[in-house]
Amino acid sequence: MSEVNEVEATTAEFVRVCALDELPSVGAAAAEIHGRVVSIVRTADGDVHAVDDTCTHANVSLSEGELDGCTLECWLHGSRFDLRTGDPSGPPATTPIAVHTVKIEGDDVYVALSQEN
Repeated sequence: MSEVNEVEATTAEFVRVCALDELPSVGAAAAEIHGRVVSIVRTADGDVHAVDDTCTHANVSLSEGELDGCTLECWLHGSRFDLRTGDPSGPPATTPIAVHTVKIEGDDVYVALSQEN
């Protein structure tokens, strides 16, 4: 797991989180934005997603889990979450995770936090 710098933001405001080259070529890194821990995930096709970093089933870091396409799997019990919707694909997790808006400008990754907690 990588960790990018803590940044401050307010909800719905885009904040620079990191440079693209600070992310794994495929995988996740944790970032703290305005006190909220978020997984910044780059998939094999180069898309970058941002979701809450905490598994809704077991309260552990999702950025330490495995990536399979657009699905992030929790390392503890195998809960899997769709990076596009936040929806779990089956038990043990039944509650979705929040999905945040990402934009890439040049070589920088920006995230706007969703209203969901």
